[in-house]
Amino acid sequence: IYVESEASVMMGIDESYTLTVTATGIEIHAATDVGAMHGLSTLLQLIKVDNEGYSFTGVEIKDEPRFVWRGLMMDVARHFLPVEVVKRNIDAMALVKLNVFHWHLSDDQGFRVETKTLPELYEKASDGLYYTQAEIKDIVKYADDRGIRVVPEFDVPGHGTSFLTAFPELGSKKDMEYSIERYAGIFDPTLDPTNEKTYEFLDTLFKEVAPLFTDVYFHIGGDENEGKHWDENPEIQQFMKEHELKDNHELQTYFNIRLEKILAKYGKSLMGWEEIMTPNMPKSALIHSWRGVNEGMEPGESLIKAVKNGYQTILSNGYYIDLLLSAEDHYLVDPMPEVDLTDEEAKRILGGEATMWAELVTPLTV
Repeated sequence: IYVESEASVMMGIDESYTLTVTATGIEIHAATDVGAMHGLSTLLQLIKVDNEGYSFTGVEIKDEPRFVWRGLMMDVARHFLPVEVVKRNIDAMALVKLNVFHWHLSDDQGFRVETKTLPELYEKASDGLYYTQAEIKDIVKYADDRGIRVVPEFDVPGHGTSFLTAFPELGSKKDMEYSIERYAGIFDPTLDPTNEKTYEFLDTLFKEVAPLFTDVYFHIGGDENEGKHWDENPEIQQFMKEHELKDNHELQTYFNIRLEKILAKYGKSLMGWEEIMTPNMPKSALIHSWRGVNEGMEPGESLIKAVKNGYQTILSNGYYIDLLLSAEDHYLVDPMPEVDLTDEEAKRILGGEATMWAELVTPLTV
């Protein structure tokens, strides 16, 4: 194995390699150690087993990734997944050359991270099932050693029941008794974007958890917020009038822009599900495209809209592996749509990400 340099695991590093198998030996040449690992993964796939034993067929392969973002999202909020299960999946990701582990760490059913500054989050909203900070650092290093980036997700302002179970005063519906959800669905509890204490809380949280993750991207969710509790709150409605926010999308954009500034303080770039894409959202945000025909949209429609509007984007529509579709269904989905894009627009499509949502998934079935 010939490696030119050791890479820091980040988006855009050189992952190419050349693999040569001859009668006299096997050689892997790579610009980085990450590329060399991909070469070893390919070598494992080439092993032939027969009555004579193990062998490799002579071959020369020159390989490099078509997309810089090849991800797997795992939802540990709905059903908690132990460290050993997460690591097992990271090993499998490395084997098939995936390079982004998207870790969905909070939702209506639980908050899964030890927080020393806000201990109520895991004490009141995790059922005792959460990752210690030492475990998170260990998993991030475990992934890094395999050339895999780790992107955390804390879903706000909707999907916020776990946050509000611990801190009900941040909710948009006052005097409500919040408790973590036990079933799947889209629920109404939502953080109050007009309350300055909401931003103080998120600043405190992000300041503590951001350093646990070495990657520059930080996913803030932002999906499926129907704004019911915003509509029912006269103070929020008055705030919207005073700030000339004409609907809930504009209010959520106000919230997201505040979050982007908080994350920037801690060296992180914001990404979120496609609902965060509104006219005022800064172009630095990374748009995560997920909706499709079931929501009245064509698959990848938001992906095309994002690149046309100047955003970088990744595709998950078509890669929802919890839907139990065939491997063929997923394999035939291409992140690059069959539409006319300029070279500059095409470069903004970073890749794709499979999603392992866990409403009906446990450590036994994941």
